Amino acid sequence: MSIDREQTPLLELRGVSADYAASGRLLRRRPAAPAISGIDFEIHPGETLAFVGESGSGKSTTGRVVLRLLPVMAGSVHFAGRDLAEWGTKTPLEYRRQVQAVFQDPSASLNPRHLVASALEIPLRRHGVTDRRDIRMRIDRAFEMVGLDRDHIGRFPNELSGGQQQRVAIARALVLEPRLVVCDEAVSALDMSTQGQIINLLKELQEETGVAYLFIAHDLGLVRHIADRVGVMSQGRLVELAETDALFANPRDPYTRRLLDATPASSPDGRDDRRAQRIADRAGVAG
Repeated sequence: MSIDREQTPLLELRGVSADYAASGRLLRRRPAAPAISGIDFEIHPGETLAFVGESGSGKSTTGRVVLRLLPVMAGSVHFAGRDLAEWGTKTPLEYRRQVQAVFQDPSASLNPRHLVASALEIPLRRHGVTDRRDIRMRIDRAFEMVGLDRDHIGRFPNELSGGQQQRVAIARALVLEPRLVVCDEAVSALDMSTQGQIINLLKELQEETGVAYLFIAHDLGLVRHIADRVGVMSQGRLVELAETDALFANPRDPYTRRLLDATPASSPDGRDDRRAQRIADRAGVAG
């Protein structure tokens, strides 16, 4: 999808810092959670921005800030040109509709006692869709979009495979027609074949709907396949942000180079090929 960098960003973070210790009594029970500091980035409509980094680097913390699950200590967050600080600690229902999430373990968010259709019906009703016929039509359309047959609607979560459960989670995120979806390790719990299917599905849905993704992952091969730009995080800071091809071909930060060189050589993004290409690039030789 063509990204217009001249138009107003859909999401914009400037100098954002956040810490779990400052977010209230509930979250103080998680002292090991990482903080983020001085984060600057934007996401444009229809774009996929991926964040990579080691565990504890601040990737998921940044996602929680975007989802307003963690308050901002410093800096600003704008969505569709509006400063989110205007809302104080409360988040309007409309923002919840426009910014959705897909997490790592779909089974943790699917009620085992309810049919999977309820996972989509509940948010629809919460956001004011009450007509039964309209609800059924929206659920049918969402399931069709993610490649699930209508008979899956009447099943319980434990009757579905892990990949099918994640498709339900994606359908739940898209049924409200959001403008941005935060995918936090959304495919890391799946086998490699299913990962590829879900990544291709996300790309197809983006082409169809124009939704933007903040894609948080540790698998650099997946990131290279789906992202328009990649941000590299280390110790709560964004150390590098670049177009995907440029970052993989010529990483500028030493930490980024270490991450890329640690990628198994047997992968499509093998470090031997990458090192050879970088050497060739420095020598002015086409790879």
